[in-house]
Amino acid sequence: MLSSCLLYAQKMITGKVVDAKTGTPLAGATVKSRIGKAGTSTNNDGVFNVQVGAANDILEISFIGYSPQSFPLNGQSEVTIALQPASTTLSDIVLVGNRGAGRAKTETPVPVDVIKVNQVGLPTGKMELTSLLNMTAPSFNYNKQSGGDGADAIDLATLRGLGPDQTLVLINGKRRHQTAFVALFGTRGRGNSGTDLNAIPEASIDRVEILRDGASAQYGSDAIAGVMNIILKRDVNHLAVTAGYSAYYDHKYNSLNSVQPSQYVKGNWFDGQTFTFGLNHGFSIGPNKGFLNYSLNFLSQGKTFRQVPDTTIFSNSKALPVNNVRRAMGDASVTSGGLMLNSEIPLTGTTSFYAFGGYNYKNSNAYAYSRNFTGHPERFPNDGNGNLIFVPGIMHFSGPASISYTSPVNINSAADIYYNPIEDVHITDASLAVGFKGTADEWNWDISNTAGGNNFHYYGDGTFNSSLGAAGATKNHFDDGGFYFFQNTTNLDLDKRYKDVAEGMTLAFGAEFRYEQYAIYKGEEASYANYSTQPVAYPNGDTTYPATGAQGFPGFQPSDVHKANRSNVAGYADVAIDITKSWLVDGAVRLENYSDFGFVNTYKLATRVKLSNNVNLRGSVSTGYRAPSLQQINFSNTESNVVAGVPSLVKIAPNYSPITRAAGIPDLKQEKSVNASMGGTWKPVNNFTLTIDGYFVKITNRVVLSGTFQATDATLNSNLTNTLQALKVNSAQFFANAVNTSNYGLDVVADWKQNWGRNKLSVLLAGNLQHMNIDKVNVPAKLNDTYLHQQTFFSGREQYFVKASAPPAKISLNLQYDVNKFTAGTHFTYFGKIRLEGYGYSGENSLTGTGKQGDPDLIGTGITPVVNLGADQSGPLVPEIFNYNGKVVSDLFFSYRFSKTVSLFWGVDNIFNVHPDLGIVPGANAQAYDGETGGPWDAVQMGYNGMRLFAKLAVNL
Repeated sequence: MLSSCLLYAQKMITGKVVDAKTGTPLAGATVKSRIGKAGTSTNNDGVFNVQVGAANDILEISFIGYSPQSFPLNGQSEVTIALQPASTTLSDIVLVGNRGAGRAKTETPVPVDVIKVNQVGLPTGKMELTSLLNMTAPSFNYNKQSGGDGADAIDLATLRGLGPDQTLVLINGKRRHQTAFVALFGTRGRGNSGTDLNAIPEASIDRVEILRDGASAQYGSDAIAGVMNIILKRDVNHLAVTAGYSAYYDHKYNSLNSVQPSQYVKGNWFDGQTFTFGLNHGFSIGPNKGFLNYSLNFLSQGKTFRQVPDTTIFSNSKALPVNNVRRAMGDASVTSGGLMLNSEIPLTGTTSFYAFGGYNYKNSNAYAYSRNFTGHPERFPNDGNGNLIFVPGIMHFSGPASISYTSPVNINSAADIYYNPIEDVHITDASLAVGFKGTADEWNWDISNTAGGNNFHYYGDGTFNSSLGAAGATKNHFDDGGFYFFQNTTNLDLDKRYKDVAEGMTLAFGAEFRYEQYAIYKGEEASYANYSTQPVAYPNGDTTYPATGAQGFPGFQPSDVHKANRSNVAGYADVAIDITKSWLVDGAVRLENYSDFGFVNTYKLATRVKLSNNVNLRGSVSTGYRAPSLQQINFSNTESNVVAGVPSLVKIAPNYSPITRAAGIPDLKQEKSVNASMGGTWKPVNNFTLTIDGYFVKITNRVVLSGTFQATDATLNSNLTNTLQALKVNSAQFFANAVNTSNYGLDVVADWKQNWGRNKLSVLLAGNLQHMNIDKVNVPAKLNDTYLHQQTFFSGREQYFVKASAPPAKISLNLQYDVNKFTAGTHFTYFGKIRLEGYGYSGENSLTGTGKQGDPDLIGTGITPVVNLGADQSGPLVPEIFNYNGKVVSDLFFSYRFSKTVSLFWGVDNIFNVHPDLGIVPGANAQAYDGETGGPWDAVQMGYNGMRLFAKLAVNL
């Protein structure tokens, strides 16, 4: 009878556990009945059902990263319980890396960084997401490009020193499309595509989860290096507005400092001036906590101009000659604006509809390499007799400003004349994801469709197609065409928690269908056409044809126009078992079938062992793959490249082209990898956490861009050389599975916080040590005949660039002290030494010193470059290797909270105005500007713009 009474007193309670600040459902929270003793956990939507012992029972709710709560029922049968986040951010719950409920960051079987964008974005002059993550995450790296065509407009980033397209990006757990752009000249990760993170409005982002481990078996292609999951905000009835301003003040290398100012394009002492505005707001929809959150972002960033001021190389060993290779050296200007929406509407007690997506527009305006009349008059408009037609406002005098010129002008009578073509890039990016999710019979299900596209449109300004003759003087703007990429992904995901299997088991499986399309569209005829029928005799003694196409970036030709598509069907299964309360094992398998590459399969096994409440050990081993992108397979263009200061036309031939076949380049195939990692976490006290993870990644058949094969090389296939010469191009490049690499490294993150009343000290140390080996260069049989062809295919110089995707050491130390409403802090970031090669002046092995110096047929072929020591270019030949030594960049910031709603942040990044070492061989200063940017430095991690001042205002209502 007593048992019957107890059973009668029990009843079922339905509830939901959410984050008290954001309203985000908390999956995996533990719910226990104090009287009835029953317990359960919340599903992916934060929902639970638990049997209680009485109407006045008390629920005990706990979740790692949140303060535990006791909740009196007081007769309620449906409840919503809001948990307050704990003070430490190291207990964040992460969703990436597993297919069931989230886990505490310190208890995952693989390493995951959690970056709160609002926290790291305000106390710095860095204004875009990519640069913020570069400062914050130890394995995240990017190099700001200059003089790299479209790379000036896209900041492609990497994880663990691998390629930009070997990291998969998700938004709210759904695959994000890549940019249509593929990196070419002047860039790291050349031959790769990637994701434009800056197209995602910063104001819309709650946090970024960075999974630093191979995850192809769980998420598919592109996840060789890891996965980035961007979680959008879900706030309602909360308006957040931020406005920021920054500017560089480089009193050492600003072009205004030059002793010969007429040689360069100049700006202001405070250049790169940037204004940003962000807004986030949300409101409720319906009675069941539905919401719509929206964000707006705007950025306007000016150009920077940098040169070495002293050009007296015969009297000053630290001086460099006049940079006539790139007279407008610096960052491009950028204007961008975007909108992002995130919404979810409960339809029933267990089913919800959700949608998110956005639109972003970006305009990047960059100066290309300089065109100098003395060296290359064929790149200027002329009157038909070789005399320059001077165009004011576009052309500039390198001599005294008092010299007067009439048109046409004979260059022999005066100083040099130059112009700097402008590459004007317009990028549009749009995406939309919609789906339904819910729970049925304890199964969590999610079905969704995600579509996204990126359009990249080139224009040329302030430039000429000199083959137009005299008429070319007035044609200064060109539509160069462009390319776009579209991706549509449909997903079905299911998972269920089995509490009675061991200490709990989560079974997850799903399917995916993905469709991709890539297309190139042509530019206007004048952007690429050759209108000259006769060679021209120029005043410098050359008799040659005027140059073809618009200078800077010749437009896409009808022969480049192409459209390609493919589809992919995939299925995966993931099982995570808590074998004991201390031992977790997670295994995954994925099967995929590409319409163009066929069947692939990948596997992953990960484990975590709790040695104690404070010590966890973890490790994983997995296989991975990445199918060559449609961009890599189909990109085609004739571009203007500059090798050792010499402009030339390079044909980038697509993989299907007869030119590619004549060179012996085989069909592209998949990249494959083996990943292994081992590490752990230690939390000896509540306010200190240490994580250490070592890793090894071996990749075969990496897709890269080959070296340039010269059209005049008589030892190549005659069909290839004849075709190139008929196209009037100097050389050709190809995408190929050129190289096998091995990466190994160590990630360390230590976080300590201490409170004393109203005072708080935060210390964060994060570091990455890594090394890459080039295991093998996969030279095709047809090109494996001579040392010249082997080196041209993928030279030591190109190998340096692959290795330089990340420095061998990147260590950051962040210190922050809070006193009431005032905060002061510092960031110290150390970037380790990297080595790069220049183009050099000799065409043979520098160890023997042989070869004809300055031979144009050998410049840029990839043979070890060498230069002369001594300013007079008559000294001994030495290898041209640029050593960019490790350096520390120091930032200082302050903030003051005027009220609960208004805060001001201000400070200085790179307060000591530290720059990279000059990109020269000491003693060979006269041969400067041999790097990829055409300037005093290559694109290296720390950047070359110097000190940056900033202020940001944050308003939260």
